[in-house]
Amino acid sequence: MIFVIYTLLTIGLLFQGLGVLALHRFPDVYTRLHGATKCTTFGSIFIYLAIILYGIQLVLEGQPQFGVLSVHTLIVLALLLATNPTGAHAIARSAYRSGVKPKNAVVDDLKGEMK
Repeated sequence: MIFVIYTLLTIGLLFQGLGVLALHRFPDVYTRLHGATKCTTFGSIFIYLAIILYGIQLVLEGQPQFGVLSVHTLIVLALLLATNPTGAHAIARSAYRSGVKPKNAVVDDLKGEMK
């Protein structure tokens, strides 16, 4: 079980690192937001799954007080899955309404105009 936990943590950390790389390398707010949000959400899922498995392992080893750790992590995971895309949408919408243009855009599909 410990191998699975370490594997999930490693995968989660790799995705978190990709999110940092996306913030650094992408040219505009929209692509940065997309890369960072998708990677950090996916990375957080793997990290939280590792925490849940660790809590279950501790419960099975005779430490029942760590069952609360798994329940709280499930709640946080559900909240993360609800709020992270919502927050990203709000940021992208406010950037668009503020007049921030995508770096390499040719056609604005929202208005149907050529640039």
